[in-house]
Amino acid sequence: MKQTIYLSSAYLAPVEYYARLYSCEKAFIEQHDNYIKQTYRNRCTIASADGPLTLSIPTEKPKTLKCPMKDIRISDHGNWRHLHWTAIESGYSSSPFFEYYRDDFAPFYEQKYEFLFDFNEALCNTICKLVDIHPNIERTTEYKQSFMPEETDFRDFIHPKKESQPGFVASPYYQVFEARHGFLPNLSIIDLLFNMGPESLLVLRDANK
Repeated sequence: MKQTIYLSSAYLAPVEYYARLYSCEKAFIEQHDNYIKQTYRNRCTIASADGPLTLSIPTEKPKTLKCPMKDIRISDHGNWRHLHWTAIESGYSSSPFFEYYRDDFAPFYEQKYEFLFDFNEALCNTICKLVDIHPNIERTTEYKQSFMPEETDFRDFIHPKKESQPGFVASPYYQVFEARHGFLPNLSIIDLLFNMGPESLLVLRDANK
């Protein structure tokens, strides 16, 4: 039975995140949770010649100790857009499908978004179209703390410092630097997309066990 799932907002989320979107009946993206640093809300992990590379979006310091995710603003500190796009180009310029998809992603590093949630949402919508999945996604209207049996809460479980949850298998696929570093599981969805193109859909399908 397909389930309704709850996910945190995420920047170029890992493969597991999109495998959940592929298999669910409906997804709610949480916008009323308190913003937490060092999570996929503002960071992703891509491949580089030296191994996994973490990219983090700087955010403005909120006025209160606890700030809802929907109110977190992106900072222009450190010329991060240029640095992130340069790292993505460096890591994937030789991948089979980078040139095919680059024009879909480049505008996100040229246009300025005020809010992190809006930026993540726009990226997610683009990625879903490119991968050819069509999840029924809505923003949450309140922070939910109890769930029905047909609902699954992944908001705090798809996390850079936590292992993948049951039901997800990191199916191997071709990676540019695999000969150097071995297969790197559960990187950002762009790693899968740039390396596998239209076959990304099959990898997401096989990742749901």
